[in-house]
Amino acid sequence: MFKGIFNKKNKQSQPEELLQEVMTSVEAAEKATEKEEVTETAPIPETADLQTETSPAVVSEAQVPAEEEEKKGFFARLREGLGKTRTAIADKVDAVLFSLGKIDEDLYEELEEALVMSDIGAETSAYIIELLKERAKSRGISEAPALKGLLREIVAEILGAQDTELHLDTKPAVIMVIGVNGVGKTTSIGKLAHYYKSQGKQVILAAGDTFRAAAIDQLEIWAERAGVSIVKHQEGSDPSAVVYDSIQAAKARGADIVICDTAGRLHNKKNLMEELKKTARVAERETGGKVAEVLLVLDASTGQNALVQAREFARAAGITGVILTKLDGTAKGGVILALSREQGIGVKFIGVGEQMDDLRPFEPEAFAEALFPEEA
Repeated sequence: MFKGIFNKKNKQSQPEELLQEVMTSVEAAEKATEKEEVTETAPIPETADLQTETSPAVVSEAQVPAEEEEKKGFFARLREGLGKTRTAIADKVDAVLFSLGKIDEDLYEELEEALVMSDIGAETSAYIIELLKERAKSRGISEAPALKGLLREIVAEILGAQDTELHLDTKPAVIMVIGVNGVGKTTSIGKLAHYYKSQGKQVILAAGDTFRAAAIDQLEIWAERAGVSIVKHQEGSDPSAVVYDSIQAAKARGADIVICDTAGRLHNKKNLMEELKKTARVAERETGGKVAEVLLVLDASTGQNALVQAREFARAAGITGVILTKLDGTAKGGVILALSREQGIGVKFIGVGEQMDDLRPFEPEAFAEALFPEEA
């Protein structure tokens, strides 16, 4: 029953030095200064603290024709948010294409170096260049600037090769959100709740990170901002008990989605992974099916370290997709290509700003166009 969610094979972990590097980058990014301490889990309380949600959002007819305008507005924010990444990738590519002029091996080598230096990674960069050579030859392209359109096409294909859709077919659909501290996990949960409530869905948040000081309070603030319910227990209680009560509350109220926060300890902590497995088993038992989505939150600004985190979590947890945050504040957004190509993980939501509406479903074509705009 549980094999579809978590891989039970204990594969060899990354070297200790690499994991230490990840820990250092994450701790530097984390704003909270509270010291974490694992507390023994408490027995399942008889009652849960369930806050009352305001009336579900109703989608009016006026909102429907406005969707296109909203989409255009987000595309503009996407282009703006990718400014640093575009400078790191597209500007370097332009410099090569327009300085060398003719298409030859020297140009391809310069292009590959530009991609590698943009956090796309050596393996994915080499793959892109090989495709670029094949398509340029088959289509009879002889002018270097024309390669930019091919790059945009290849980038969109790489990103679109993975599943980028959220599948919330059950009711309630359970979404588990995992990730190390400091990547924007709690913020992403709040924005995700806002996104689905704005679509008329009834959402309940499960405060399953019971180990970190202030984690419950932080999630409660986001629940208030999004106007959704939250189920919480005391700090140090059993996370799976919180999830159990959240699902029961969702069933009783006819809620559509339960979004579960989880402890954010590093991926090499065995007790965390065991807790995640236990929580998923409870969710499966209570819903009669598998967890709808297991989303890993990654901070784009950590570059290749985000790739390391994805690799380690994928070995222990059946990740169904990624939420990539902080794209607007980094030049390292090229890691999104390596995630798709090398890890086979689809990006499902991206964050390109601090506003409530700045976490949106990922669209490969729009991302590629924002990265390599036609008019540039």
